[in-house]
Parts: sequence; structure tokens; C-alpha cells
Amino acid sequence: MAEQDAIRRYVDEVTAEPEAIERARAHALELGADPISAAIGAQIAIVSAATDALNIVEIGTGAGVSGLWLLHGSPRATLTTIDVEPEHLAAARSAFADAKIPPARARFITGRAADVLPRMNEASYDIVLVDADPEGVIEYVEHGLRLVRPGGTVLVPRVLGGGAVADPVRRDPQTSAYRSLIQETQSSPAVLGALSIVGEGLLQLTTVRE
Repeated sequence: MAEQDAIRRYVDEVTAEPEAIERARAHALELGADPISAAIGAQIAIVSAATDALNIVEIGTGAGVSGLWLLHGSPRATLTTIDVEPEHLAAARSAFADAKIPPARARFITGRAADVLPRMNEASYDIVLVDADPEGVIEYVEHGLRLVRPGGTVLVPRVLGGGAVADPVRRDPQTSAYRSLIQETQSSPAVLGALSIVGEGLLQLTTVRE
């Protein structure tokens, strides 16, 4: 366990973060928006770049850190990002402007994801990132899998819950939701799933092409 913790710390320390994202992170921490780690940011940027993503949905804008990482990986992509907190969306808009992201590449939606997602076009997106309301994560992932095109990917950061999912004694709703999500998707024939233990953990689910 100590060795794994040391590896995680090392990865966090050596991951380089663009200056604009560093500034967005500092603002997020001031707001209490709890941004993803740089290590996870780099991983989602790699997924965005490797898939040459053009259309991305983000559930849980925060102050813009994860969205900036996704667009950093794919400079041609357009991001639709959803958050229930207007203050967070305002901070994200500011962060995107600071990073010189053209307004046409980002669409900000204020509202509950459960209300917004059913109105979006299915099988139309390359990536859906789910980073909001842990207790509702299974519902959001189900929506996300409908929204991505065949071969598209759903990303779920923080899925290890700070290590809580590996502790069988933990039965709180958040931990149980993440644990159920991991177990159900790992055995599903509809997706290819991979679980990274770097940072807060990242679940990657790519839909199987028929």
C-alpha cells in the first residue's frame, strides 16, 4: 500500500500542467469546486487526443479544469459542459477565455444533468465525462453510454473514492454507487472497461462496435 501511495505521489509530482489550467485549478480550489488532479487531467487529454474527439460532453463543469484538459488533448473538439452551479460555470467561462479557447468551442449549460441529458442527441458524441453527484453516477453513465457514438468513450474520474471502494467495510451511498458501477461495467459485453488507479482513479468505458 505504501508503495502504491508513493507511485501516485510521484505521478502527481511529475505531471506537467499547462499554465492556464494551473490558474483554473487555483480558482477552483478557492471556490471549493474540487478539481480533478493533473494526473487524471493528463489521462483524459490522452483519451481525447487518441480518439481525435470532435464532440465532447462533460457532466460537472466545476471551474473548468477537466474541460480544459479535454480540449487540450483535442484542439478541434467542441465541448458541451453541464453544471447546476452558476458560479462554477462563470468561473469556467473565465478560465476558458484565459486559455484562449474560442467561444464557439464551448457550450455552457446551467441545470441538472438528469434534466438536460435526455434532451441531447444519442450516438452523437465521442466522449462523455461524468464528474458530478456520485450517488447518481450510475444513471449518468447510462445516459453517457447512450450519448456516445459506437466506439465512443465514457470517462468517470474519482471512481476509487479515495480508496474507499476497495474497503469492503465501507457501505455509504457514494462508495456503494462507485463499487456497483465498476462491477457492472467490468462484466458488461457492451463495453470495454479499464480502471486506472492513478490519482483519484479513472474508469474508462468504450462502447463495443457491432
